[in-house]
Amino acid sequence: MTTTSEETPVRRGGVRAGERALAPDLARGIMLLLIVLSNTAFHLWAARRGPSGWQPADGSWLDHAVQFTMIIVLDLRVYPLFAFLFGYGMMQLFLRQTAAGNSERGAARILRRRSLWLIVIGLLHSTLLMAGDIVGYYGVLSLVLGLVFLRRSERALKRWICAGAVLIVFFAAQPVASALLRGELGTLGDAGAEPGFLAYAAQEGNWLTAAHTRLETGLFVTFLASALALVGGGYVVFLLGFWAARRRVLEEPGRHRTLLRRTAVIGIAVGWLGALPAALAHVGALDVPADAQSEEGALTLLRDVTGNAAGLGYVAGVALFAHWWTSRRARVGAGLGVEVGVGATVVTAVSAVGKRSLSCYLAHSLLFAPVLAAWGLGLGEHLSSWTMALFAVGVWLLTVAGAYALERAGRRGPAEAVLRRLMYGARGKAG
Repeated sequence: MTTTSEETPVRRGGVRAGERALAPDLARGIMLLLIVLSNTAFHLWAARRGPSGWQPADGSWLDHAVQFTMIIVLDLRVYPLFAFLFGYGMMQLFLRQTAAGNSERGAARILRRRSLWLIVIGLLHSTLLMAGDIVGYYGVLSLVLGLVFLRRSERALKRWICAGAVLIVFFAAQPVASALLRGELGTLGDAGAEPGFLAYAAQEGNWLTAAHTRLETGLFVTFLASALALVGGGYVVFLLGFWAARRRVLEEPGRHRTLLRRTAVIGIAVGWLGALPAALAHVGALDVPADAQSEEGALTLLRDVTGNAAGLGYVAGVALFAHWWTSRRARVGAGLGVEVGVGATVVTAVSAVGKRSLSCYLAHSLLFAPVLAAWGLGLGEHLSSWTMALFAVGVWLLTVAGAYALERAGRRGPAEAVLRRLMYGARGKAG
């Protein structure tokens, strides 16, 4: 019996070395530094919390400076960056498969398999080490959005992006408007709610008890939070990644410099200004009711809704740097001597992390949880915000060194190698 190419997909492996662009890999490498820094708060399990229930509220002026900076630059500003790059990479894979002769259905099948395995990996990660895992969360989003949008037209993507943006603004503005009408904006939220960091169980001395809490949190984040994101418009940045990949924005940043400059300037400005009131209130420079600073309060809602703009601004900034860097190296070449050598090593090493982002992301937890949690060595009890930030940077640098060594040896990250085999099978082309 004969079959059509639609029924029998042409097999090819993942991205090959010559197909990689600098900007996406560099952005993923920097993103992992931002993620490991943003995850430090719940490891400080003995610290006194403020009304937000997340960042510690105690410490020296240096600790407060770190807390202030993290609220503005990192808190709920890194995950939109992750979502955009995830969606971008997903569409890249789809386009590479179809360009190689695979059918759209066959390419979608590979991505569906990838999403399902990411859900499994994410739940294992959250149960064993880190409750705030986002791999499973994006696995669910990629499964649903891939089924619905991979083969949709660019016009359809734009319509759904606009609809999602409206939903985000509506769900953020509705409680604020309601509280304003009642004259109760300062009481919106609940400063007495259980602190969010407890859901990560870093403070639990028994590993099995902690694993039970982490599993509950992981299931909530993976399935319920992803469902809320789909209903509430949180898929917007993901679909923007789809759209940008079709336009090859990160592969060809020179062709999109105007768009990238505007996105970087406006996005970062909106994101940082939106988080500024929450940061000022946290360090005591702005006197607002505690409820307004809580996880459901007005300042937190403002911080969260502007986080998407910051994440997109970060991507655009890295893309502009990648364009400047590649243009500079091509223009000046070896004449820059040692300076270029050092700079090239740094850029290559950070990009190597981006190429092995899943392995490095999981390695962070392997280096964090057993050392910091109460069920492990318990170091998190003795660190403060600024010393924890130094620890996080050190962990990231270790993964940079490991990724660079693998890059020099021409080897993939272990998690990427396993995922590739699960996606393409033993007889899929290595690429």
